[in-house]
Amino acid sequence: MAAYKFAGRNTVFILVLFVLMVPIEMIMLPLYKMAIYMKLVNTYWGVIIPFAVSPFAVFFFRQYAVGIPKDFLDAGRIDGCSEYGIFFRIMVPLMAPAFGAMAILQALGNWNNFIWPLIVLRTKEMLTLPIGLSSLLTPYGNNYNILLSGCIVSVLPLLILFIVFQRYFISGLTVGGVKG
Repeated sequence: MAAYKFAGRNTVFILVLFVLMVPIEMIMLPLYKMAIYMKLVNTYWGVIIPFAVSPFAVFFFRQYAVGIPKDFLDAGRIDGCSEYGIFFRIMVPLMAPAFGAMAILQALGNWNNFIWPLIVLRTKEMLTLPIGLSSLLTPYGNNYNILLSGCIVSVLPLLILFIVFQRYFISGLTVGGVKG
């Protein structure tokens, strides 16, 4: 969207901005009704699908793509690369730091999501880790040893993900594309 000019480009961007401004609490009931209609209640797909595409991610990638010089795209066209080739051979490698950053941010947000899985999931076996950890805090006594070990276990996948994508942050800071 950022690299190509087409009719309605600004309208699509404004719609993304409007969706970004809508609080999640406002759309919980319609999302729940859709999940019931699509038979996604008490399934992992019911937790994953509604938040698979984030308007923040669309905004973030668009802003990152605007910052990429058009000279790269023009050089690819001159070399005879197709538009798909330009995207996969030029744009995707240049946007690797953005993919790494967004992977970490989206994983963190979805892994720690509490309210939507609490609404959609019904059985005890299907509950996510944050909901299970919160169930250890009761008015009758708290099981802190299990709670703290569960917190460490819940942080490990995010820590591994950060370690894997950390190099994309560094490469985004050190690699320059156009000189002089």
